[in-house]
Amino acid sequence: MLDLPIPPAREAQFEIVPGRKLTARIAGLYLAATDHFETAAVSSLPLGFDGISGDLHRGPTRRSGSREPWYPRGTEMRNERQLSIVAPDEVALVAQRIGLAEIKPEWIGANILLDGIPHLSMLPSGTRLFFKGGVTVKVDAQNGPCRYAGKQVAMRAGMADEEAGSLLFPKAAKRLRGLVAWVEKPGTLTTGEEVSVRIPEQWIYRPA
Repeated sequence: MLDLPIPPAREAQFEIVPGRKLTARIAGLYLAATDHFETAAVSSLPLGFDGISGDLHRGPTRRSGSREPWYPRGTEMRNERQLSIVAPDEVALVAQRIGLAEIKPEWIGANILLDGIPHLSMLPSGTRLFFKGGVTVKVDAQNGPCRYAGKQVAMRAGMADEEAGSLLFPKAAKRLRGLVAWVEKPGTLTTGEEVSVRIPEQWIYRPA
């Protein structure tokens, strides 16, 4: 297939950035084994097409909430939020912005702590994570920070004003809250495992 040049008039309407590959490793794994979103550290995570075995967010579908205002709340929809992925440097930066010594990944319901990717939360939709053990995970989008996670952080950190902390977290964690993703190829993840990150070609759509 010919790689034909783009006419100048069309080229001005969008920008294309080539895809690339990065490497990372699993620095921590976590499971929400109860009816609360807070997770607990584990050494491995078995994944199926419906997500993490035994996890609160497991399932091929989920109910819509405030993030999907285009649906009536509670509408059954595809579960693209099977996994929550965060980065140690971003979590530390959020803690610093709030004035806390630390925020543990468990407090905000993380499943995977991924180390080695600069600006993890900015990875585009469609990015694939190929884990050395055979699992493939596909990124859906950034995970928007909410006050519910903020309230948990405030409570766990012992903040005097939990309500103020719950409102501060969404501001401090904007574009630093990590990613939500779903299982494309199942298997088992293990702590310390290497990951090949495949970032797809990106484009900015801006027609006149």
